[in-house]
Amino acid sequence: MVPGDPARVVAGDQATPELLQQVRVELGLQEPFLMQYVAFLRRIARGNLGFSYLSQKSVLEEVTARYGATLELASAAILLAVVTGVAAGVVSSVFRYGLLDKVFMLVALGGVSIPVFWLGLMLILFFSLHLGWLPAVGRGGVQFLVLPAVTLGARSSGIIARITRGSMLEVLNRDFVRTARAKGCTEPRVVLRHALHNALIPVITIVGLEFGYLLAGAVVTETVFAWPGIGLYIVDSIRARDFPGVQGAALVIATSFLAINLVVDVLYACADPRIRAE
Repeated sequence: MVPGDPARVVAGDQATPELLQQVRVELGLQEPFLMQYVAFLRRIARGNLGFSYLSQKSVLEEVTARYGATLELASAAILLAVVTGVAAGVVSSVFRYGLLDKVFMLVALGGVSIPVFWLGLMLILFFSLHLGWLPAVGRGGVQFLVLPAVTLGARSSGIIARITRGSMLEVLNRDFVRTARAKGCTEPRVVLRHALHNALIPVITIVGLEFGYLLAGAVVTETVFAWPGIGLYIVDSIRARDFPGVQGAALVIATSFLAINLVVDVLYACADPRIRAE
């Protein structure tokens, strides 16, 4: 349904109509849509993601070569989001309805609301072009990772902060927290050891979901910062009408999302002894 002809990408702009038709037959593009989908499923069942129309290389090799870059960016973004989001949520819950609470929740709202592409461009404009502190595009050392990770993790940080605050407020009003205070436990111990530990279940859930979203949502961030990951590969494949590349990359991202959710389910047992006992 997408405009454009993949056969012309493969054969070139100067290809004759006969050559274009031959390429379409070789690629199976003359088949009905559903038949092409069935052929795709058959290849997947054999572990074959097909071959890129553009590079003539295995899609699995192409995606595998770029997966590390996307995983690196998503991991840095979720680490940044967890550290800042949990810290902001805990502080907001302790000083609820105070100035710190309002400031942190306002920043969290901004992180959730600001479009990723706009935030990325503003960070490039300020920290790369104006101050010259950090590189704008490409992948290299840690300095190349800072701006993309902040851009990608801003939304997740805001969501984690709000979830942490809500979960902490609920736990801080429970009887065992009041008992811990009555026993003479210091406030930091009550907050970090008793309250935070019991407020982690919804936080773990959202962290797992956000990590999956970051893998898939890195498309825009990787495009803005020319980060050589799966997201940029998908954009290049869409532009070139490279259907096997788009399908293979999307399938790998979806599989990663499922695997992350499985890990989250296992972590529930580590965070809550009641789940482990069940």
